[in-house]
Amino acid sequence: MACDASPDADAARTATVRTEHADAATVAAALAPDETDSMRTRVDGDVVACAVERPTTGGLQSTLDDHLVNLRVADRVIERARDHATAATDADAANADSLDSADEPQTTDTDTQPDT
Repeated sequence: MACDASPDADAARTATVRTEHADAATVAAALAPDETDSMRTRVDGDVVACAVERPTTGGLQSTLDDHLVNLRVADRVIERARDHATAATDADAANADSLDSADEPQTTDTDTQPDT
């Protein structure tokens, strides 16, 4: 006895995840190395949109789950980098106010040519 598959059984499963970020282009670039052929990501202003198409529901769920984990990691790394850069800039500004000539590095010219 043969079983006919319904047309819906062969249809691809699709989903689009749209997330908003302070630096959407950097987040999308961070995600790019982990994307598969079944994924298409685009940036629209501050939104990263990732469309996924997989042949099975389980495959779609796994791909989306991986994408969401990677998205969270990328967003957190960018946030930490921005915080670190801001703290370094603030520290540099505070140090610049207290520098005097004694703080400047001293240089000495040295002849490195051999005597001939």
